[in-house]
Amino acid sequence: MKVAKRREAMLQAVLSGMNDVSALCEHFGMSEATVRRDLRALADERRIVRTYGGAASAASVGMHEPEESLDTRSESFREQKEAIARVAVAHVQDGDTIFLDGGTTTAALARCLAGRDGIHVITNNLLAVSLLAPADVPVTLIGGDVRPSSMSTLGPLAQIALSRLTVDKAFLGADGVVAGRGLCEATAEQAYLKECIIRQAASVFVLVTSNKLGRASQQHWTPLERDWTLVTDAPRDAPALTDFTLRDEVTVESAQVSL
Repeated sequence: MKVAKRREAMLQAVLSGMNDVSALCEHFGMSEATVRRDLRALADERRIVRTYGGAASAASVGMHEPEESLDTRSESFREQKEAIARVAVAHVQDGDTIFLDGGTTTAALARCLAGRDGIHVITNNLLAVSLLAPADVPVTLIGGDVRPSSMSTLGPLAQIALSRLTVDKAFLGADGVVAGRGLCEATAEQAYLKECIIRQAASVFVLVTSNKLGRASQQHWTPLERDWTLVTDAPRDAPALTDFTLRDEVTVESAQVSL
């Protein structure tokens, strides 16, 4: 297994609750030195926090993580995002008007929608526009201020535009999602824009990779106080999904990552 893929797998294991070096050694069949080296590298990237004898999610120790660059997010968990997009696209039917939120996971869904007939996409995601418009998919870009770190629009103009629109299905990303609490984001404007989207959607889907489950890495929140569907790459029996599967308002769908 290549180093990058091995460390992504180790990150997911830590975020799912496997926190001891000994358990990680047994799980991956690797030496203690290799495991410790990988944990140190993940900690240096601020993706986890080293603890005595192992590691933990940064969110579990109350840290607010710095937001990753767009390039970093575009490259990380690529296969998982593509798997999530393949599950999510099955919910898009001919005649639908859908909203695609900002982010690289929703951009992966846009790639799956390229060339589709009979749908209308409303979005604040400039990455999605660049994928869909050349493929002749009708796209409405809501206005607002451009946020370069995510290549999305937000702010008062975006909020006003959303108040004039309704959609059949909204597909949202997030920096983290916590059962019973909602979605966390780096800025108040991002969090509030998601709240506006949720109000205007008949159905809501949250598309997140498993490292974001239970992750309260930022301080701004969008409540989720209605029925919604979580689409993630975590296996159905993953400990990180337990809190979600126990809630009546959440439907959980697991995506199979292609090997």
